[in-house]
Amino acid sequence: MKKADVQSNEYHEYYSRYIDKLDAKLDLIEGYITGKNHMIAFINNLPEEKLLYRYQPEKWSIKEVIQHLIDTERVFLYRCFRIARNDNTQIEGFEQDDYIKPSGADQKPRNELLEEFSINRENSIALLKSISDKNFAFIGNANGADMSARAAAFTILGHDIHHLEVINERYL
Repeated sequence: MKKADVQSNEYHEYYSRYIDKLDAKLDLIEGYITGKNHMIAFINNLPEEKLLYRYQPEKWSIKEVIQHLIDTERVFLYRCFRIARNDNTQIEGFEQDDYIKPSGADQKPRNELLEEFSINRENSIALLKSISDKNFAFIGNANGADMSARAAAFTILGHDIHHLEVINERYL
């Protein structure tokens, strides 16, 4: 399945800030594999002293941003899974800031964050491979708005790109 398959009526306009970052020809599974490899290389190349850096006191550290990417992938893959299984129950939103402090991200060594990211991404890939194109097109309700399973899946890839851009612009 390609990003071009996702139509703008399959998600709330807020998510266009992520989905629009993706090339229309991007294959979903290939995007997850390439994204995993790129993220691991990027994180491995960061200087150790930068991992706890905050560009403003109230902003997350780079380790917390990485944890945020992991947590968001979990939330959006759960949305994707439920919608693809044609679960019509409304899926609640989540408050991203509430997830960071109890995560203990700043106390985790780089290799633990990378392992968590890698295992989570492999889990995501396995789930995505199990979903048919027909089921990816199903529409559910997530955080008070319509969302297709495929839009939830592609949002994750654009979300990763967004945060890598922020790290490059404001942290490095």
